[in-house]
Amino acid sequence: YLPSMRTPTAMILGLVLCPCGLVLTLTGTLAPTWRQVSLVPNQPVDLVLEQGIWDMCRERQSSHDRHCGQADELGYFEQLTVRVARGLMPTSLVLTVLGLVVAALGVRCWQKEPQHLLAGVAGLVLLLSGLLSLIPASWYTHELWALPAPAGSTLVVGYSLVLSYLGSCLEILGGLALALSFHHCCKEC
Repeated sequence: YLPSMRTPTAMILGLVLCPCGLVLTLTGTLAPTWRQVSLVPNQPVDLVLEQGIWDMCRERQSSHDRHCGQADELGYFEQLTVRVARGLMPTSLVLTVLGLVVAALGVRCWQKEPQHLLAGVAGLVLLLSGLLSLIPASWYTHELWALPAPAGSTLVVGYSLVLSYLGSCLEILGGLALALSFHHCCKEC
């Protein structure tokens, strides 16, 4: 009996989904568009305020004139939801990178047999990183209309929040796929 040289499909799936999730979560973390505020009273009709977890921008849609680093006059950045997101999103990114390094060592496509225990541990780390970014994205969505905004303005979900959601889900799915490696460890015991 010769050991199989093929990398299990679940491991490959995990190694594809998690880096995609990392890119989406990184973009969602850094881009300043978790929420868009438009139709602000006493302001030009085409003015859109973009609020993220690190920055605020003003953009005139007719001229694409964009200015970031806007002053936080309403205490938006002091809200618990935004502060928690500022802590959990970077933590999630660091854990994702760590999980991917461990996964690469565990899967080791260039060897005859992957290290199932290491790949499983990487899966748990990646699952945790996905949950750590899903929590602030979900909480922010729940609090979207409660966070400070100019009275009478229109609020909508921004693309950064959507990307954070998608990235979190990809990391969770990839982590679960890699965690299936524990099944092989249990068969060996």
